[in-house]
Amino acid sequence: MTRPLQLVLGVLLVAAPSAATAETLSMKLLTNYSQASFRSDAPLETFVGTSALEGIQGTLVVDPVKPQDAKGSVKVDMNRVSTGVEKRDADMRGKSYLETDVDANRWVTFEVQKVEIAGPLQPGKDTPAKVHGVLTIKQKAVPKVAEASVMYIKLTPEQVEQQKRFGFSGDNLKVKAKLTTTFTEHGLTVPQLLFLKVANELQLATDLVFVRTQ
Repeated sequence: MTRPLQLVLGVLLVAAPSAATAETLSMKLLTNYSQASFRSDAPLETFVGTSALEGIQGTLVVDPVKPQDAKGSVKVDMNRVSTGVEKRDADMRGKSYLETDVDANRWVTFEVQKVEIAGPLQPGKDTPAKVHGVLTIKQKAVPKVAEASVMYIKLTPEQVEQQKRFGFSGDNLKVKAKLTTTFTEHGLTVPQLLFLKVANELQLATDLVFVRTQ
């Protein structure tokens, strides 16, 4: 977690309001404080691909009192994801895999459809949730459920003045989520030559910060 966000959370955990107020919030992803990654854990090699700044985008509409009805999407530009090895990155984006020179294949997206969560969001409190949605890779959409934790961060006007230079607003949401998928679910195949170095199963993880836009 970055230091500005740590400072904000520290203040809120001491003086957070006791409950959220009913209001639907339109939010956007704060890219400087957000990240998405995938992990391939094959018999001979484990590697992680991580999104770069501006390589992840997202929007969210949520009422903190009724977070079950939240709707939104997050998308990751696979041309901006790095595994730390240029040759592997080039292969990943090539015709045999994602074929990201085709614009429709460039983005991996997750569309939020509904959220299982116990009650309203309490400012400053981490709340477990199950996020139901659709994961699309190379234009192949697959229903998925992500295990998540959600924290609603409500700032006072004074705190907003201190934090707005970092991009934060009066209403902020921090969401951590994990899910798994496979190449085969999305119509992709790991070449036999590489099956010991590239796993069919991919573990996806996000650490996202949304800020109110209006």
